[in-house]
Amino acid sequence: MVSTLVREQFIPARPEVVWDFFATPRNLDALTPPDLRFHIRSALPERMYAGQLIEYRISPLPGLWLGWLTEIRHVREGRYFVDEQRFGPYRFWYHEHHFEAVEGGVRMTDRVTYSVAWGWLGTLLDRAWVRRRLEQIFDFRAQRVADIFGGAAAPASPRPDQSGVPLSL
Repeated sequence: MVSTLVREQFIPARPEVVWDFFATPRNLDALTPPDLRFHIRSALPERMYAGQLIEYRISPLPGLWLGWLTEIRHVREGRYFVDEQRFGPYRFWYHEHHFEAVEGGVRMTDRVTYSVAWGWLGTLLDRAWVRRRLEQIFDFRAQRVADIFGGAAAPASPRPDQSGVPLSL
């Protein structure tokens, strides 16, 4: 089963400042909850670029370490970038980051399309734990973005997932 998580957040800052922050790979750590024990293993350039590989480890549960390799697939300066899992905990992971200049700042939209492996067991795991954990991670991220740039952690507006049901934000 393929699932989609969509989040929007208004950031009251100049578009170039927001883009510079998100286009700097080392800032990924600041947006990740400490309890994931996120650790980047690859050397990071100052700016991301299409084709860049980022290797890291996470620990979603105590004592369980997972390797993850993502590729920055697409970059359109100031507008969007996409990271796609090459190796990791998901059967499929495609994360679009969109930035739209709006009056007074930027509307940032994240769209994550993902699939958990293991067939029906993965579907059950997604419903029981994975989806909630992803929502917690993006809640943390929204709060960190608000702490860094100001504004509210709440998204600009809820967006439905693929089933048409609004996501709990």
